[in-house]
Amino acid sequence: MEVPGEHAPTLLQRLWPLRLMIFDVDGVLTDGSLHYGGEGERYKTFHVLDGQGLVWLRQSEVTVAILSGRRSEAVRRRALELGIEAVLEGVEDKRAALDELLDRLGRSRRETGFMGDDVIDIPVMRRVGFAATVPHAANGVAAHAHWMSTRAGGHGAVRELAELILSAQGKLEGLMARYLD
Repeated sequence: MEVPGEHAPTLLQRLWPLRLMIFDVDGVLTDGSLHYGGEGERYKTFHVLDGQGLVWLRQSEVTVAILSGRRSEAVRRRALELGIEAVLEGVEDKRAALDELLDRLGRSRRETGFMGDDVIDIPVMRRVGFAATVPHAANGVAAHAHWMSTRAGGHGAVRELAELILSAQGKLEGLMARYLD
């Protein structure tokens, strides 16, 4: 976590300008477990609360992207269900992929956030305006995060973050009002 200082941006100052939120998959959108079937097929489990949080971000003009070191048909299917168009998989150099994604979407680092959990994610976490992680992240990752969820990856961490962003931007109450009328 960043050492507070007189010039360090507050959490609100980091969340307010976010217009692009990028998520790692294994350990963030899932619990990090890999399940293989007898025919070699791979399975991933996603949490429905996280999915709704991603939809709310999109509905609130925050572009959602996926940046993963692995390739997975399950990830592509889930992204399609949720309307996530920016899906980068099989990425070895996440730093270069971040730069390409920012160029393609016309976004700055300051208005971009990333949630990751492993050392491969640190180069991206160090370059964005807001970096988040999960409680079970690999050693050393939390030191590069501005915020850590209380929920585990694949168990509502993404929803927790989505609500934090939307609350900081003054959009959460309006979203919730739809369900309370």
